[in-house]
Amino acid sequence: MAQEQPAQTGLTPLKDAYGNWIEMTDENGETLVARIMAELESDGKRYAVVQTEAMRKEGDIEVFRIVPNEAGEPALETVTDDEEWERVAEMYDDMQFGSDEMP
Repeated sequence: MAQEQPAQTGLTPLKDAYGNWIEMTDENGETLVARIMAELESDGKRYAVVQTEAMRKEGDIEVFRIVPNEAGEPALETVTDDEEWERVAEMYDDMQFGSDEMP
C-alpha cells in the first residue's frame, strides 16, 4: 500500500528536509528544479516521484529511490531497473487516479 510519508526507514521525509521543490543535477551537470509530487514505499524501500516544469508540460514524471547520504539525510538515487520504476510509477498513478483493480 502506498503512503505519502513512510516512516519505516527513520529518514526525514523529503518535503520536511527540502520543502516542495528539490534541486538536482542531470547527467550533463545542469541544475534542474523539480517538484516533489509524492513519497511512496514499496518492498521496504522509499521512493520519490518528482516532476520538472518541462516534465509537467509533457505529462511525465521521474522516479527515484530515497536513500541516506553520508550525513544520514535523505538523498535521491536513480532507479535503473525498469520493472521497479514501472511498479512505483503505477503506484503513483493509482494514488492519483484510483486503481482499476477490484477489492
